[in-house]
Formats: sequence, structure tokens, C-alpha cells
Amino acid sequence: MFFSKKKKELEPKVSLDKLQGEIEQEIWDDLTKDLSLTPHLKEEIKKLVKERAREELQKELKDRYAELREEKVEIPPLEEKKKEEVMYPRLSLDIRIQHIILMVSTLILIITGLPIKFHELAWAKFFFSAIGGLQVSRILHRVGAAGLIGIALYHLLFLAFSREGREIFRELLPRPKDVKDLWITLNYLLGRKREKAKFGKFTYIEKFDYWAVYWGMVVMVLSGLILWFLGTALRIFPKFVADIAKEAHSDEALLATSAIIIWHFYNAHLNPEKFPMNRSWLTGRISEKEMEREHFLEWVEIQKQEEIVAEKADEGKVEEQKG
Repeated sequence: MFFSKKKKELEPKVSLDKLQGEIEQEIWDDLTKDLSLTPHLKEEIKKLVKERAREELQKELKDRYAELREEKVEIPPLEEKKKEEVMYPRLSLDIRIQHIILMVSTLILIITGLPIKFHELAWAKFFFSAIGGLQVSRILHRVGAAGLIGIALYHLLFLAFSREGREIFRELLPRPKDVKDLWITLNYLLGRKREKAKFGKFTYIEKFDYWAVYWGMVVMVLSGLILWFLGTALRIFPKFVADIAKEAHSDEALLATSAIIIWHFYNAHLNPEKFPMNRSWLTGRISEKEMEREHFLEWVEIQKQEEIVAEKADEGKVEEQKG
């Protein structure tokens, strides 16, 4: 009760003795105000006041200590919080830029190409009237084609002349394990297996994504160049080559559009585990939780390498202390 008047003054650096003295004085003033006391009675009251002030102070300190302990429990442990924030590099800046150029070029080709393929339909005619005509759509289509050809050539150089490109290419090569992983996944989805397949750096889904795009780019670029420079192509090849190129370009465009919308968008963005998107195409990193769930074998290998590095560092410190 009396201590509440001094609670706001309780600071870590304030001497408890000084604070207790102030509380005692305050209680004394309240009790002896307008009273005439004998010396003996004054001494008795002072003893009682001192004892009461000590009890009030101890009680308040215990209550405050209990409050601080509860506040500390509510704060997530430092190690756990740090673990949640661990991120792993996934895509370098070079690869992210390649992906963005490929994405923009492909979207331009799809948006301008489908109306050309279905030019007799009402929505295609509306699209042409909205952008300024069929010729404008063809010009934009060739702009997208130039972006696709440019990034395809750069990617070949990236694979051939960079260490990162060669390592990624080796990891993306199909292996018997991919067929085994697909079999395990199918059985897991059918309820015949309890555990999912465990993947390394790239899953069979990501490998299919890559090689589908790779094959699609070869078909689209070669057939598109023949149609773009048709006069030159007819002077070099028989006409049926141009006819085949036209059909291949049209059908592969439709197949690629369906694969991107259904396969790639679902696996990279609409999958419930990644919705609304896998952000690694922007940040270049994925969380430890994603790493453990989607690339468990790679995550285990990284843990082993980190343990080896830590052991060598400890051995180095021991040697330095001995030296």
C-alpha cells in the first residue's frame, strides 16, 4: 500500500537502502502528522515503520521478479529463432536474370502468338483491334522471339564456359533414381507408402521442367526462324520443310503454353506447400524448412560438410593453443 507511492521511482540503479529510507520517512510522516508523541513512543513507532517498509519492499521485488520471469518465457528462445531464419542459396543472380528474361519473352510470345494461331475467332479479332492490328501483334511476337533466342544463346554459353553452369547441367541430367523417385511418389499418393521420396539438388519434376523448356526452345527457335525468314528458307530447303516448321511451331507453342500453365505454375506457385509462389526466383534463397522437405539429400550433405568444417576449425584452435 505505502510502497505503491514509490513504485514509479524503482529503477535498477537506485539504492534499495535509500529507497527503503524514503518509504520509511513517508510512512512516518503519514502516521505522526498532527500528533504529539513521547520519545519512547516515537522509537516504538519507528521500529514498526521500518519493519513494515522492509516487508513491502521485499514483496514488491518478488512480484516484479515473477513478472520478469513470465515475460522472458514468452520470448522465443534465441537459438530457436535463429534456426527459423536460416536460409540456403538456391539460384544465383545470373540464373535469376536468365529466368526473368525467359519468362518475359515467353509471356510476350504466348500473348501475341495465340491470337495469330486462332486469328479467325472473335477474341483474337478483339485483341488485334485493341493493340492496333495483326501487324503490331507480329512485331511484338518477333520482339519476344528475339528475347527467347538471345537468352537461349546466352544459356548455352553459360553451360559451356561457367563452373556453375557445368555443375548445374550435370545435376540436371536424368538418372535412374528419378524413375525410382517417381515410382515412390506415385505409391505415396496412392497410400501404399508412408514416406515420400527424398530428393537431391533437383527433383524429377524440376528436371522435367528444365528439359521440356530446353527441347521446346530448340523446336520453337528453329521453326520460328524458318517462318520469320521464309523467303531465304525456301531458297535453301524444299517447301515441305517450311510446312513442317509451321505445324511444329504452332503445335509446340500450344503444348508449351499448356505445360507452363498446368505443370510449371502448379509445381512452382499453386502447389499448397508453395502458394502463392516459390520466392527463390526473386530472392535466390529457400528456407531450411523448404530445404529439408524438398531437397533432403542435399540438405544432409550440407550438414555433413558444415560439421567437417567445424571439426577442422576446432582442431586448428587446439593446435594454436598447443603452439
